[in-house]
Amino acid sequence: MHDKMKLKISMAFLWVAIYFVVMMIYTFFDIAIWRKITLKYSNCLNIVFIIACVIAFIILLCNRTGYKVKIFKNVTIINILLAVGCSVLFYFLLDKCFDPIFESLYPASEQAYENTIQSLLKTPITSLLQVCIIAPVIEEILMRGFVLGGLKDSYGNGIALLISAVLFAVLHFNMVQTISAFICGIILGILFLKTDSILSCIIAHIGYNLISFAMMIMPYIKR
Repeated sequence: MHDKMKLKISMAFLWVAIYFVVMMIYTFFDIAIWRKITLKYSNCLNIVFIIACVIAFIILLCNRTGYKVKIFKNVTIINILLAVGCSVLFYFLLDKCFDPIFESLYPASEQAYENTIQSLLKTPITSLLQVCIIAPVIEEILMRGFVLGGLKDSYGNGIALLISAVLFAVLHFNMVQTISAFICGIILGILFLKTDSILSCIIAHIGYNLISFAMMIMPYIKR
């Protein structure tokens, strides 16, 4: 594929499904293998394995589709400032506004989300790497660079934006995160369409996750 990469909806669904399987694989290895081999170093083994899985997925994606990852395309000060602004917007819009509403509507999902938070807090360093660095990078390469970038050349900006946001939301496992992820996917998609920069989306995604992570663990650090 060239810079004008045309992508069918079915192929977008397929590659997101493949990435979902990759997520299931490294989650299975974490629970069923690494924790049983050595509980002390299981988190380190898991991070290394996740990085290996993500790199393998990107290589497979590029080799099979011809997609070229151009992370450093259109890197400008304005685009970076827009990305930082989106990070702050996400925190106040989602964490402070919409998430409390969604949590009250879906208490079961809220409990599952709280359990996940408690699990992450047990291993803050590796959790930081996974949630705030690895996940944003691969998700923006896949969802904005590949899916949105390819679909917009085939179906136009509107349909591409909607589908990419829906697929991004599906990757998040409970109702609270799914609804928030859809909103996040729409805004990140608009940022990508505005800047034509994967790096801007990565910065926005990392920034938001870092702010949320810091706000989440701060009460525990003060204790």
